[in-house]
Amino acid sequence: MKRILRHYAIDTFSLYLATQIASGVVLEKGIQTLFLAGVGVTVGLLLVKPIINVLLLPLNLVTFGLFRWVSSAIALYLVTLVVPGFKIITFHFAGLTSPWIDVPVLNFSGVLAFVAFSFILSILTSFIFWLIK
Repeated sequence: MKRILRHYAIDTFSLYLATQIASGVVLEKGIQTLFLAGVGVTVGLLLVKPIINVLLLPLNLVTFGLFRWVSSAIALYLVTLVVPGFKIITFHFAGLTSPWIDVPVLNFSGVLAFVAFSFILSILTSFIFWLIK
């Protein structure tokens, strides 16, 4: 139970950070939809994603694990179908300019928007789990 609550808190916080980093996610009722989407993302990543990974195992083996983001995107798409008021329309990243690195403006729509948000979510969640350890 403690593990599930930790995943819920981290997934919800990562989802919030992802909406702040890039625009394109619609949370119709604000924080209420965010918390409900956090439940959906937690269930999607803990239960649905392993099933999708088993089904997509041949593609995952051929691409040496790079297809895993697509399985995360499928799980994220299923969450948008189940959670009312949570939609991913586009992925728009305004870019980042610093003395060390320049990241250009990124705009994706459709399936690529789900892949981009799943990529951002996986990076944020992995970083937060790393910080906790």
